Amino acid sequence: MCGIVGYVGPQSALDVVLEGLRRLEYRGYDSAGVAVLADGGTATAKKAGKLANLEKVLADSPLPESTTGIGHTRWATHGGPTDRNAHPHLSVDGKVAVIHNGIIENFAALRAECEATGVEFASETDTEVAAHLLAKQYAETPQGPGRLAEAMRAVSRRLEGAFTLVASHADEPDTLVASRRNSPLVVGVGDGEYFLGSDVAAFIAHTREARELGQDQVVEIDRRRGLTVTDFGGTVVEPTAYTVDWDAEAAEKGGHDWFMLKEIAEQPQAVADTLLGRLGDDGQLVLDEVRLSDQELRDIDKVFVVSCGTSYHAGLIAKYAIEHWTRIPVEVEVASEFRYRDPVLDRSTLVVVISQSGETMDTLMALRHAKDQKARVLAICNVNGSTIPRESDAVLYTHAGPEVAVASTKSFLAQIVACYLVGLVLAQVRGMKYADEVAAIVEDLRRLPDAVSQVLTRMEPVRELGRSLADADTILFLGRHVGFPVALEGALKLKELAYIHAEGFAAGELKHGPIALIDRGTPVVVIVPSPRSRGSVHGKVVSNIQEVRARGARTIVIAEEGDDDVLPYADHVIRVPRTPTLLAPIVTTVPLQVLACEIADTRGYDVDQPRNLAKSVTVE
Repeated sequence: MCGIVGYVGPQSALDVVLEGLRRLEYRGYDSAGVAVLADGGTATAKKAGKLANLEKVLADSPLPESTTGIGHTRWATHGGPTDRNAHPHLSVDGKVAVIHNGIIENFAALRAECEATGVEFASETDTEVAAHLLAKQYAETPQGPGRLAEAMRAVSRRLEGAFTLVASHADEPDTLVASRRNSPLVVGVGDGEYFLGSDVAAFIAHTREARELGQDQVVEIDRRRGLTVTDFGGTVVEPTAYTVDWDAEAAEKGGHDWFMLKEIAEQPQAVADTLLGRLGDDGQLVLDEVRLSDQELRDIDKVFVVSCGTSYHAGLIAKYAIEHWTRIPVEVEVASEFRYRDPVLDRSTLVVVISQSGETMDTLMALRHAKDQKARVLAICNVNGSTIPRESDAVLYTHAGPEVAVASTKSFLAQIVACYLVGLVLAQVRGMKYADEVAAIVEDLRRLPDAVSQVLTRMEPVRELGRSLADADTILFLGRHVGFPVALEGALKLKELAYIHAEGFAAGELKHGPIALIDRGTPVVVIVPSPRSRGSVHGKVVSNIQEVRARGARTIVIAEEGDDDVLPYADHVIRVPRTPTLLAPIVTTVPLQVLACEIADTRGYDVDQPRNLAKSVTVE
């Protein structure tokens, strides 16, 4: 996730773009950059770090006055968060400037094509490929109105993956073009001026009139010719017009009351982006960085998953998948305890460390202990170039984008998906899964964004339920198999946000103590496994629902569509789409996030910044 701004009009482009970037900095703060068209050329400035660093550069070295400009605030994916990887990226002649949100999956082949013609790359990014391709295509496109847009359409047809591209050309100083596939882009329409943005927060201070771009469309904004939208084939289309009825603060949150709700709504995209580019043309799964040979991975005979908090729950889910697919024993450890208990590690041990920020101190120290013991380390992380990935032997980045809310939501789902991918990589390398078997599971994974989207459309009854539970003193959560970690995560979210006593239990442990907590009216949330899976414990969990209800509990049941066995014993049923058993946490977690958020909001608490908590724990 990155922030994109573009402007064409009578105002100072640099002022408009910087204002938009300030509102979009929540979308990425690894680096920032701008480009303006002036005096027949393109002037740029960019700097690693937060937007303030760029503003200092501009104060010392101002750019020329211009009425056309683009800007970008980056969340690093390809290439670390450095000055040279910051956007915009320029063509060799400096005339084309490009900014980009998303991932170009076939960038390696396209980069090799460019290098074969003598192009020398100035960055490690996939974005720079688009700048060089666009410059070449522009040179080959006949002169005339819409030349830059035609070149953009031709380039876009060659790209695979998810992308929003915004580009300028020094020879067309009153024009910007943008292209969209599986990545957000909106157009703002003012009085003789036009805006481009990742979302309406980029231009809400100037206009509330917006145009929504569809899939595989290119937009041209030009001071003389106005606004033109086409599909990738060049057919003119009419964009959907709408009026933004949010204020500036709400616009930054996508119209939601809380950033957490916005981030919950972004989960289908986070899951989809984490899966992008993972399956190569040869049927082999790929990680982002690998400093381990296939033989070293084949030699692994034990896996530890080490993490904290919500990431620990992702690790618990990983255990089920990795053991099932690879038959390698897996242990899941709380990072703060790992090195102090003197675990048995050697060169045949793989330690998977999970951290959203890549700076979690407990996890970092566990990583270093594992390295001291000669174990191999694979990191799952959401922040490109952070400490934990740098010190690991292999890295799989989640592409959830930045989370503003302290409580993790979309990062958790992306981490689970990343854990599935690690399990499949190990299974593939070790010969436990054939390529077609891996491809079938990946196809199941690719259906998950749609499944999460379906869940999100059904959340109003969950919100109503949350409001009715706001006075509860205790809420209990039960689950079995992969539903057990989901129960733990549901309880943690409630503790984090609503400050209510909440506990998650393995449902099979109910009669071994926890059932004593059940009193009349006690809310009990039960995550019910699919009745369709082989060796399912579905019937046992239904029995658990009966047991707690018989003792007066208020039963809240999360069950897949078509499971009617739960109906006689459930006071409330929350339906989720049918999903393969191991993948079910991706859909069953979402209602628990919404429930916790609604309870906290009803109780009058700050959902985005719960008391006593910080986003990243950087001390032991």
